[in-house]
Amino acid sequence: MTTSTSSLFHPVQMGRASEDVALQIESAILSEAVKPGDKLPSERELQQQFGTGRGVVREAIQSLKQKGLIEIRKGQKGGAVVRQVDVHNISESLALFLKQSHVQADKVAEFRETVDQSLVLLAISRGSESQKKQLGEYVTELAALAAEENPDLDRLGELDRALNLLIAAMSGNPIFEWVMHAIQQGFSSHDYALYQVADYRRQTVENWQQTVNHIIAAEPFKAQATISHHYRLLQQCIDAQASS
Repeated sequence: MTTSTSSLFHPVQMGRASEDVALQIESAILSEAVKPGDKLPSERELQQQFGTGRGVVREAIQSLKQKGLIEIRKGQKGGAVVRQVDVHNISESLALFLKQSHVQADKVAEFRETVDQSLVLLAISRGSESQKKQLGEYVTELAALAAEENPDLDRLGELDRALNLLIAAMSGNPIFEWVMHAIQQGFSSHDYALYQVADYRRQTVENWQQTVNHIIAAEPFKAQATISHHYRLLQQCIDAQASS
């Protein structure tokens, strides 16, 4: 539906007109004066409300589209429509940013270790019994698969990712979940390297088993110790790959 915005927007000043238009519309979206699914006024109406030209309005609309706040629909009933921003969009954008920034692997590992140290404490104190049971099931499958002569490396990677995401979910804090989704999308290949070499694979799985057992048994200091050991293993693996 189209929402009346005549009282929301006011004419803009020359110089930063496009930015001002975008900020006013963004403010209306974030304050929920216009809601997901609402259609913005036409370009002509926006020109009149903001007292500016078509080029300024189009530039502002394009900026909002790039941010993922609106989408442009075609057809007779098309136009600029407010989007519902979801976790996937946030994580995907952050993952792309991290990839393009070429952050060094050791910096990522350092950040992740710090985050994981906090996550295991929250998982122990806030995680439900069903979530802890699911952790156990994931790590049991991980161990069984890794013990095979020619394990499915893609499935091992999926289980590793599932374990990380579940622990983030157990924190009860959606921000940790968003960040973990982004990290997994952007840098999961570093973790997958641990499963490509038999010795590192064995040590990684054993470490996961210990970490999960400590979470289930509510042993925070031991869980944090195994988290640190995981990142020592990861750094050794990355260094070995770099020197080979």
